[in-house]
Amino acid sequence: MAEPSIYDEIELEDLTYHPETTVYTYPCPCGDQFEITLQDLHDGEDIAVCPSCSLMIRVIFEASDLPAEEPLKEEAVAQAVQMTA
Repeated sequence: MAEPSIYDEIELEDLTYHPETTVYTYPCPCGDQFEITLQDLHDGEDIAVCPSCSLMIRVIFEASDLPAEEPLKEEAVAQAVQMTA
């Protein structure tokens, strides 16, 4: 598989972390935000994408720098149970 075309390489500390959604964001030149989830980073993914254009950035990080993964909150578990019922 071909290597994706990367717009830039950005250090994790330069991204903004949103703990309520567990998403890291970084401003995109198109005016939107590059996004990558904490789960993706824990899974070894390092490409953040912009949902509005085709640009991608590589996130430079050490796994030890990531916040711990939070267990599912009770509300999320209840919603998941309701959806499967």
